[in-house]
Amino acid sequence: MKVGFIGLGNVGGKLAGSLLRNNFDLTVRDLDENLTKSFKDKGAKVTNSAKELAERVDLIITCLPSPKICAEVMESDDGVINGLSENKIWLEMSTTDEAEIKRIGKKIIAKKAIPLDGPVSGGCHRAATGNIAIFVGGAREAFDKILPALTVMGRKILHTGNLGSATVLKVITNYLASVHLVALGEAWTVAKKSNLDLAKAYKGIAVSSGNSFVHETESQVILNGSYNINFTMDLVLKDTGLFDDLAKKLGAPLEISPKVVEIFKDGQKKYGSRAWSSMIVKRMEDLNNIDFRASGFPEELTDNEPEEKGYEI
Repeated sequence: MKVGFIGLGNVGGKLAGSLLRNNFDLTVRDLDENLTKSFKDKGAKVTNSAKELAERVDLIITCLPSPKICAEVMESDDGVINGLSENKIWLEMSTTDEAEIKRIGKKIIAKKAIPLDGPVSGGCHRAATGNIAIFVGGAREAFDKILPALTVMGRKILHTGNLGSATVLKVITNYLASVHLVALGEAWTVAKKSNLDLAKAYKGIAVSSGNSFVHETESQVILNGSYNINFTMDLVLKDTGLFDDLAKKLGAPLEISPKVVEIFKDGQKKYGSRAWSSMIVKRMEDLNNIDFRASGFPEELTDNEPEEKGYEI
């Protein structure tokens, strides 16, 4: 199977790296020539347009910052859709909008190609080692066909149902992660002002009913003070906005979601769009004139689990 990968950023570059590391026939495309050069130096092919990439490969993967950018990559004159032909597969691995996936999916189907949505979850450190989780929505036959590629990019692979279902599930999980992160800011505030040993508090939370994946990962770089989670404030706002907008479309009034969107908008205003998303807890540090520092925590997360071949769950 020949694979094409468009979007070599924080997540996409690591997913594409897993494909290359596992000897897939890989062609890449990114506007940043330094990124494409690094892949070319490791044996990947490079194309001058998304259309050319789509013409050359069997599976086209996109992993891009926003639905708007994805639409441009897919629908422009030299975009993916104009390079498609029968039975080629498009896998959208960005976090995007269900309606947008289905809209572009119809255009893919009109070319007799097959659309799938395949967002990932678990953090950049797990994307780097091929141990991240992947949700996939769309035709089961196409899912089975690309499963060998999925199982080197991720460890736990879930076929979620029809096209768009993976995107909805991903938006839900990202919303939950954002809520947990905001709550951690308040939890660390009370821990600090209670004069707890924060390193011991970290361990206590980790073995308690209050634990979460966000605590196990992001609390480490918060306590270190780097906040470096390889994910930025603007991307969280995109994700929380997608969840909030979806709830509105569904006619589902929510209570916590609008407040979380408001909090992250304030965080972006205070610290900037490209600030690390875990800096949202700094709002509490600033408000209370404290910090959440503790020794023994890493500046950046690494996945210490060995790379393993993925499997469907």
